[in-house]
Amino acid sequence: MKRYAMETSVGIFVVFGLLCIGYLTLKLGDISLPGNNTYRLFARFTSVSGLRTGSPVNILGIEVGRVEKLTMDQAEQRAVVEISVRKDIRIYDDALASIRTEGLIGDRYLNIDPGGSGEVLPAGGTIVETQPAVEISDLIGRYAFGEIRQENGKETADEK
Repeated sequence: MKRYAMETSVGIFVVFGLLCIGYLTLKLGDISLPGNNTYRLFARFTSVSGLRTGSPVNILGIEVGRVEKLTMDQAEQRAVVEISVRKDIRIYDDALASIRTEGLIGDRYLNIDPGGSGEVLPAGGTIVETQPAVEISDLIGRYAFGEIRQENGKETADEK
């Protein structure tokens, strides 16, 4: 009888440990369970360099979603970004999506100015106004080779 009590307590301990490991895996891996509280939107860019699946989506500096998938629209020659956004966040059809960099050489993230004068985008809607990432290496190259000059304290690009 004492043997069965010991085996039962060890079995309960092992099952509890496995449940804890499963919970931590879901939480630390940012894995969402079915029936989650997000909806999908799309945005089309001319370039999504540096952006990757899992990159954060921010509105007003607050993370409200994640980049789910990056694909290419062959017909329009544009990159299509599929994002998931929390259901309690409203994004309007006049929203602006731009790719930004955290710091000078940090990771890229998708920043959304949610708009507000239009209609709310439904699930599966597309953000039309987009702005690709600014390439720091291109700016440095343009500055180094004299394509950017200063006028009255403002930097401007030389007209060719």
